[in-house]
Amino acid sequence: MDQFNSKKYPIYANFLNKLAKDLTSFYYSKLNKTFKVSNKLKGKGYDPVTTSDKAFEKFIRSKIKNKFPDHQVIGEEFGHKKSKSDFTWVIDPIDGTRSFVIGNPTWSNLISLNYKGNPILGLANFPVLKKYYINHSDKAAYVVDNGKRKKISVNKKVSFKDVKVSAAFHGWLSLDKQKKIPQILKLMQFPCSDALSYSHLAEGRVDIVIQCSNKIWDIHPIIPIVKAAGGHLSTWDNRDAVNAGNILVSSNKVIHNKFLKLLKPVAK
Repeated sequence: MDQFNSKKYPIYANFLNKLAKDLTSFYYSKLNKTFKVSNKLKGKGYDPVTTSDKAFEKFIRSKIKNKFPDHQVIGEEFGHKKSKSDFTWVIDPIDGTRSFVIGNPTWSNLISLNYKGNPILGLANFPVLKKYYINHSDKAAYVVDNGKRKKISVNKKVSFKDVKVSAAFHGWLSLDKQKKIPQILKLMQFPCSDALSYSHLAEGRVDIVIQCSNKIWDIHPIIPIVKAAGGHLSTWDNRDAVNAGNILVSSNKVIHNKFLKLLKPVAK
């Protein structure tokens, strides 16, 4: 497989840095008002989508089209715009729509740039929190908080006995299955807030994040940020996190492997 030319990282990182600021401005100028909510599942569960989700995705797509018109785009709300390009942008216009609906500030705009299917750059932008997380290469990740940029890294030295675990099953894992992982339940002592939990792991605030049924737009933007910060990601059954699904993210390989063992009874 041809490798991405690492000298081109700045072109795309600069675009994402500007896009983060543009998205926050767009939210406060256009979307910080009453919105409509509908349920995608209609009687089969609850999967909300708002008029703001759609407005954000249209805005992001327009910015990509202006700058990189040949690139492919996959978005949660408007599907796949195909081309012959090796580059694909993957968009979750509002990650944490439930949080958005109730006014919880932990929702974000998630965007990744994939090269030949592999996420190489990611952005997690939190408009209400006035900060965003981004990687500039495969070895450098940052948080930009109120305009101040700081390099981030995971807590690589944490041991299993001191681990901070953030996990949520979002109604996906049945009570019977949860009973098969009692040690995981006992260790779930820190709140899980959508992509913010993954971002917190990348800056060393928590050490394990466990989430269920992630789609590609939930996890692809997170993969390059966490990897650049020194973290590890996989599915619960130890496949590449690019596959999405049930995701485990850890700050070092030793505790990652221990949690894979603890999750084994519910991994398939």
